[in-house]
Amino acid sequence: MEVVTLTAKGQVTVPKAVREALGLRQGDQLSWELEDGSARVRAVTPLDLAYLQGLERGLSEWSSPADEEAFRDL
Repeated sequence: MEVVTLTAKGQVTVPKAVREALGLRQGDQLSWELEDGSARVRAVTPLDLAYLQGLERGLSEWSSPADEEAFRDL
């Protein structure tokens, strides 16, 4: 287990052992997932990010008020 300190700006340093284990380098992106009072941090590859952004754009076509009304009782 690695313990780090949160700075006044809300920043933390990813410990060297963690960076090396995950192969992280400057500019890499991390995602934060919240679940039951805990946070999971995971490295996001550029392919993952592009896929998720594309998926989000595709799903937005189903977010109209008419869709909300049609699917309300499901």
